[in-house]
Amino acid sequence: QVQLVESGGGSVQAGGSLRLHCAVSGYGFSSFCVGWFRQGSGTEREGVAAIDSDGRTSYAASAKGRFTISRDNAKATLYLQMTSLKPEDAGVYYCAADKFSGTVVAGKGVCYYGMDYWGKGTLVTISA
Repeated sequence: QVQLVESGGGSVQAGGSLRLHCAVSGYGFSSFCVGWFRQGSGTEREGVAAIDSDGRTSYAASAKGRFTISRDNAKATLYLQMTSLKPEDAGVYYCAADKFSGTVVAGKGVCYYGMDYWGKGTLVTISA
């Protein structure tokens, strides 16, 4: 059973930074494609950034240049470093994993085969 637990969310002023963490338990993390999704108020959940087992990364246009996704396979942890935060970056951030170990989709911030496992999310609030 794979479980994902996000942390690191909180309230920050526009222009500030946050680092999100996602601890993954269960077998297979190092082979997964994993990523972060965001759901803002009244919006659909959308991909933000993804990283495959070989370290290839993909970012949504809104995140490129400001966010950095990384992983530590030894700690089975996924990270999202967010800088220069904007009010539109606010929302619930979910980490997710693709058990079929696919690669990322360029420019979309998602994994090719979609996601099979999801965390419960961490809230990011940004004040103007």
